[in-house]
Amino acid sequence: MEKVRLGRTNIVVNKNGFGALPVQRVSKEDAKVILRKAYENGIQFFDSARAYSDSEEKIGLALSDVRENIFIATKTMATTVEDFWQDLEMSLKMLKTDYIDIYQFHNPSFCPKPNDGTGLYEAMEEAKRQGKIRFIGLTNHGWKVAKEAIESGLYDTLQFPFSYLASDAEEELVRLCQEHDVGFICMKALSGGLITRSDIAYAYLNQFPHALPIWGIQKESELDEFLSYQECPPALTKEIQAIIEHDRQELSGQFCRGCGYCMPCPQGIVINQCARMSLMLRRAPASGWLSEKWQAEMKKIESCIHCHQCVSRCPYGLNTPELLLKNYEDYQTFLK
Repeated sequence: MEKVRLGRTNIVVNKNGFGALPVQRVSKEDAKVILRKAYENGIQFFDSARAYSDSEEKIGLALSDVRENIFIATKTMATTVEDFWQDLEMSLKMLKTDYIDIYQFHNPSFCPKPNDGTGLYEAMEEAKRQGKIRFIGLTNHGWKVAKEAIESGLYDTLQFPFSYLASDAEEELVRLCQEHDVGFICMKALSGGLITRSDIAYAYLNQFPHALPIWGIQKESELDEFLSYQECPPALTKEIQAIIEHDRQELSGQFCRGCGYCMPCPQGIVINQCARMSLMLRRAPASGWLSEKWQAEMKKIESCIHCHQCVSRCPYGLNTPELLLKNYEDYQTFLK
């Protein structure tokens, strides 16, 4: 079973981390089965967020009796000190714990620092002094904020999207983390579903011994896939490298990663699926995406009012209305 050291935290865990965003979509009973099975098979790192509805509560219900054997990371989207403390206290309550191993600013638009006028970083330091958190982290989808956080010396960990579709600049962030002894937590290693073979994703990430992938899991069958790699890690063979190169060419350029930060849309468009429908149709069984439900969702693109709220929120700088229209036009060719 391969291990990862999360930088200067000196937290050492199984290479498989558990991303608990998806467990908010399953019942408490099913979530407990999945979380418990993960723990009993060696997974030690569990990542959640205050914003993930009842995800924290489900972790608390499933794992509070083995708290000393696991590491918990969670997040706050607070923009005020008051909200920071409210989020932290609620997370502690839901997780049934009196401390959080890594407390993270959740995709802030800037890099919180001491004396920046917000008081947010000072609140983190105070929470650490009180023993309510052990380490300070930051998550982001923006390269600039992430790089600033690494180089600031203020953050023990960075959580950032990383997969074999990453750009050279994104790979540089992973190297920078290693140089600065910052723990690198890798989210969206399957690129929001565009990468359909988890063995290839795992083999690629295995090249980065200091990177901890957190896999978004909501089904026991998904968990079983990743558990199988613990004893038999997929190798980066010539065949797998060829698939990676093919996917990089097919998915290069401007494409939606499905992160959802563009949401909600005032017109009810499910942007983070509709803006990448062309790719999903070609990379997953098309029949599910051609259902009456998704035809109705895609038709909502016609009601786009070009308010550009989605553009202002997109961490990748996409022209989302234009991308939606292109996907809608392509979608109609499949219906014919």
